[in-house]
Amino acid sequence: MEQYSWAEDIEGAVTVSDTEGKVIFMNKRSRETFNKPGETMVGKSMMPCHSERSKEIMREMLGQNKPHCYTITKKGRRKLIFQTPWREDGEVRGLVEFSFVLPDDMPHYDRDKE
Repeated sequence: MEQYSWAEDIEGAVTVSDTEGKVIFMNKRSRETFNKPGETMVGKSMMPCHSERSKEIMREMLGQNKPHCYTITKKGRRKLIFQTPWREDGEVRGLVEFSFVLPDDMPHYDRDKE
């Protein structure tokens, strides 16, 4: 999708879905992470891949128009997961998830103290 060309090759996974949970875009890193060999999630529902707890969080994000952010450890790497509703003309149209590997030596700067 041309409108997502900026996201295709960034250093993180970008997955976009509509309000029903149908995947409408996956960048290169997302496809490498989530697609099974020879298959694609684009055009399919991501709901069967998620627990009831995760589905409830997605419903809350869509219904309350609020983001969800957390960190995980997967395959020995720390990741930041940021999920948020995306909008078109002010109307919530679905969810976007950004997943970035956090470097082990990532600095933290306290801008309040600088």
